[in-house]
Amino acid sequence: MQLRLLAAPLVATAMCAAGCGGIVDPSQNQVETFTGTIAVGGQATPFGFTASKTGEIQVKVTQLTPSSSNTVVGVLWTGRNTSGNCAGSLGVVFGQNIGSVGLPLISTQVLSGSYCLVLYDAGTFTTTETFTATVSHP
Repeated sequence: MQLRLLAAPLVATAMCAAGCGGIVDPSQNQVETFTGTIAVGGQATPFGFTASKTGEIQVKVTQLTPSSSNTVVGVLWTGRNTSGNCAGSLGVVFGQNIGSVGLPLISTQVLSGSYCLVLYDAGTFTTTETFTATVSHP
């Protein structure tokens, strides 16, 4: 009898998690594409995006032009600032990495919320680079 009393709240909790926006399968993610330019020693204007649910995030730079074989780019994933946008002093840093075109530079769990993405010269640019980046998130 006591087992049934414990099981009922667990079933109710599981049903709520499934129906209340639980974790999203990465194959169901949306993919946003961002483009811009980065000057030598600089950064692109930050981009904002919103994860509607908890799931996985993956950030890739898919194009960097004119890039040489030793050009790497930096990626910074942060929370929005206290005003709720992606300008000025940004919020908490959730991920940062440098790497090459085509590789996942950030790949981890993301909680539902509003975020910013900043791409920057990691010290290898010799000219202004034009980029395309994708962010896969729930």
